[in-house]
Amino acid sequence: MPTATRPIPDHESSQRWSVVNPGALGTRRRRRREVHEGTVRDELGDSLRVAVSIPRHPETLTPLAGIAINDALIAVLDAKYHYNFWRPITAIRNGDIDGNPATDREATWQPIAVTPMHPEYPCAHCALSGSVAGVVKGALGTVDIPEIAITSPTAPGVTHRWTSMAAFTDEVANARIWAGFHYRFSTRVGTDMGLRIGEYVVKSVMQPVEPSSR
Repeated sequence: MPTATRPIPDHESSQRWSVVNPGALGTRRRRRREVHEGTVRDELGDSLRVAVSIPRHPETLTPLAGIAINDALIAVLDAKYHYNFWRPITAIRNGDIDGNPATDREATWQPIAVTPMHPEYPCAHCALSGSVAGVVKGALGTVDIPEIAITSPTAPGVTHRWTSMAAFTDEVANARIWAGFHYRFSTRVGTDMGLRIGEYVVKSVMQPVEPSSR
């Protein structure tokens, strides 16, 4: 859908999540976390601030989320370069040579922002957001949480808040589709990958140490 006719909520969400490579995909890889009065503040890629209110054990949840994000990043980049699937901008502009007689070429089609310079499948934003959701679900036993508040430099002056990790990951997935960067199947796979990784990290990392018998 052209940007000029895109519904305002869709356009705003697309802009909010158009930050390229959140967390570690860019050249600047600073990741800052602070724990203050039960709130975990996570600044990703010098650009995206995520505040997650955690009612218990933020000192444990913070490193678990960091491990899950990095594991998800490794997994999703490995998958991207294994499948090497084309982005919507490439597919739409080459619709006349894709072997499908039902598609036509739209040579001037543009996404909402510059398309990330790596393969499309699976969705990396979805994998990273899913990994955080998986950690929260694995650690707290539910996707319902006190609150998540997010601001982004690509949507200045606007703060989104959620009380469900499922709603959070759904917005990320929809925004990447509305922006013209991903297909629905890619966002579903990316989110599921992240969720599985996050829950696995909670079950496998930073487990209690058995006391020595000596």
